[in-house]
Amino acid sequence: MRFDELNLEDELLDALWDMHFDECTPVQAQTIPVILEGRDVISCAQTGTGKTAAYILPLLNNLLTEEHDSDKVNAIIMAPTRELAQQIDQQMEGFSYYVPSSSVCIYGGNDGVAWAAQQQGLTKGADIVIATPGRLLSHMNLYDVDFSGVKYFILDEADRMLDMGFFDDIMSIVARLPKDRQTILFSATMPQELRRLAKTFMRNPVEVNIAISRPPETIHQMACICHEGQKTAIIKHLLSERHLNKVILFAGKKQGVKDLFRELRGLGWRIRQMHSDLEQKERDEVMLDFRNGKVDILIATDIVSRGIDVDDIPLVINYDVPRDAEDYVHRIGRTARGGSGLSDEESGPQSKSGEAITLVSEKDQPFFNKIERFLGKPIERMNIHTETINTLENDHPTNTRSASHRIPRKRKNHSSKPHTAEPSGNQVRRHRKRPGRGKH
Repeated sequence: MRFDELNLEDELLDALWDMHFDECTPVQAQTIPVILEGRDVISCAQTGTGKTAAYILPLLNNLLTEEHDSDKVNAIIMAPTRELAQQIDQQMEGFSYYVPSSSVCIYGGNDGVAWAAQQQGLTKGADIVIATPGRLLSHMNLYDVDFSGVKYFILDEADRMLDMGFFDDIMSIVARLPKDRQTILFSATMPQELRRLAKTFMRNPVEVNIAISRPPETIHQMACICHEGQKTAIIKHLLSERHLNKVILFAGKKQGVKDLFRELRGLGWRIRQMHSDLEQKERDEVMLDFRNGKVDILIATDIVSRGIDVDDIPLVINYDVPRDAEDYVHRIGRTARGGSGLSDEESGPQSKSGEAITLVSEKDQPFFNKIERFLGKPIERMNIHTETINTLENDHPTNTRSASHRIPRKRKNHSSKPHTAEPSGNQVRRHRKRPGRGKH
């Protein structure tokens, strides 16, 4: 379906024409007509399918055609992270180029000047407020914010907001909104907790489900079966072999990102880290340097797996196996992006090839099995022999995670250490459960 076949105003079609947007993506074709009808919508579609345009275009269209108070906030768009809020704001600027509407982007991690600008937008009635839940709630708790004119409430990446613990913040914001409003929820996944949340403040929502796509075939997916203590040495080996620029190394938790950053810096690579503890100014600088090729390796949490527009990434490495198959698709999809110039929300998978390597320890195996079942095929195994790993560990004595640098503990009974064969290739050794010690 083409955009000019939808019931959109000429001002929006002109903006789409200028941006070279002609064909709708499936989520846009199925969602925009329902939103234009004024129905509540739950749309389940992964990142990269065009979700941002799917709610911005009908929102701007309704502001053009329907009566609303220009001195009050008319729409609120919630996003889980500052980066995604900024990206939505950039998209809003493009789509609303010919539309006489105002918007303000509200997120934390900035200075008093930014706070004052956000406060002015809220108190003087910006048409559209794009905000992270915590920052918006901070404004609401410090002074009176008039939300009586809100007609549209949109939650983007709702599943990620729940994962980040924003449930109570969202419910506090919803309690301040008018009951008579249109609520639109977009999510990459639809867990039961999110469905229960939607039922509490949505009215007979229409569900739009876009099948979760598999990663593009152009991505060369590989898995390295190893022990947990070998992962850091394997990372060093992989990076030393390839000599690549703009590599993303994903870790499951921010503490893991910090640990890897400490272990890898000083080895000759230009390395930066990205996690939620960084100030906004630092995060902006890191992403700018990464986009411009000034960073060889970006070590990051899943904050980078969604809503980040970076092209030409040749390699993605999963230090930890993602707990959900959808998160795996989001992560490795970073390396499928080509130089189309479109945003992450609008471009979708491109034809450019890349590599994705996942390190799988014994504790990761159940989650890795789920990913392979989701993909419908096994992921290619790569062989890194134990001798290679041990050699690399010895070359870098600062690697405190390596078992080869532990000081051996003296055995009380002076018996010899039991013989355990080292795993070869992709074999994972399963340890027998040790018998419990007796009570003294």
